[in-house]
Formats: sequence, structure tokens, C-alpha cells
Amino acid sequence: MNSTQYYFSFYSSFDMALAGILTEAEIAAGLECCKAADSFDYKTFFVKVGLNSKSKDQLAKVFGILDQDRSGFIEEDELRLFLQNFSTSARALTDAETKAFLAAGDSDGDGKIGVDEFQALVKS
Repeated sequence: MNSTQYYFSFYSSFDMALAGILTEAEIAAGLECCKAADSFDYKTFFVKVGLNSKSKDQLAKVFGILDQDRSGFIEEDELRLFLQNFSTSARALTDAETKAFLAAGDSDGDGKIGVDEFQALVKS
């Protein structure tokens, strides 16, 4: 991880907790359930961290943090590092987890997840 990635990962975790969207305890609970490779399940993760109960505005803020290149979409490379947005010590998703996560969220088939798709995925 280069210094820019480290900065954004640290800032993102801090920003979500600071903004009152997620607590450190919620983040820890979410990360605990997917420590092992190939154990990530987005629905379980969203429930454990409490994202599924957040408002559309709060989810839009989370989306903005996850969209690290500010393209307006979460692409495959950003999804691979999804967990590291919540904690710098978290693992990267495996290729299989990343592809399954993208397939679940990409409802229009363009190969990336927009904010509306993200909100729908979290609430699914």
C-alpha cells in the first residue's frame, strides 16, 4: 500500500466514525465477520456495521468515501479494497469476492456501481 492509499484508508475510517455514520464498534463487528479469505458476504457485512439501517443521505456519504477516485462510481479495483476503507489493517477482498460483490451491485451491467445501485444493494 502506498502512502496515498494509506492516507485515504485511514481518513475514510476516521471520517465515517467522525461523521456519526458508523461507530468504531460497528466497524469492528463488521470486519470480524469476514477476516478469513472468501468469507465476505456483503449482506452480512452491511447488517453488522449497521449500514442497512442508514438513510439514503448517509449512504451517499459512505459511497463518496468508497469512491476513492471520485469518478461517481465504485469500480472493481475500489471494491477489492472495500474493507480497507473501514480499517487499514483489513484484508483486500479476493478476486471471487470482488466479482461477486460487483455482480450483486451492478444492476445496469456497466461494470461499476453508482450511488443509486449502492444504496439499493445496502438496502437489499
